[in-house]
Amino acid sequence: MNKRRSSILIVDDERSIRTTLAAILEQEGYDVETAENGAQAIEKSNDKFFDLALVDMRLPDMVGTDLLGRMKERTPKMAKIMVTGVPSMQNAISAVNEGADAYIVKPVDAEILLETIRKHLQKREEEVEYGEQKMIHFIQTRSKELTTETRKNQPAP
Repeated sequence: MNKRRSSILIVDDERSIRTTLAAILEQEGYDVETAENGAQAIEKSNDKFFDLALVDMRLPDMVGTDLLGRMKERTPKMAKIMVTGVPSMQNAISAVNEGADAYIVKPVDAEILLETIRKHLQKREEEVEYGEQKMIHFIQTRSKELTTETRKNQPAP
């Protein structure tokens, strides 16, 4: 059975960063799309589900934390990683408050980035699997309850 490739959206106004990150992630087997601003990112995430988004803090049309907030509303299950060249405690706090799962400083270390992505995609996969197991358990339990109720309600021979 083929496993679905995880999809990642890269949101950064610098073309060289988008291109470099996309090349690294595609080489690792991820399905990658890019956006150069918040509006494009929102449009793309409306059209397609992404497992993870890498979001730059400073975008030409909005602050990255604003985009995180919007993405959190629309696709709460998507992992979101804030990437910034201007690290500060306030930026980190804002990013976390708006739903960032991680905070990475530019220039990005490829190994740290890949490890962070793997960790958050694995966590998401475990949450989905847990949810599926809970649903299966619920259906099995409810099926047994209904079978028992049906037997009780049948007239005795």
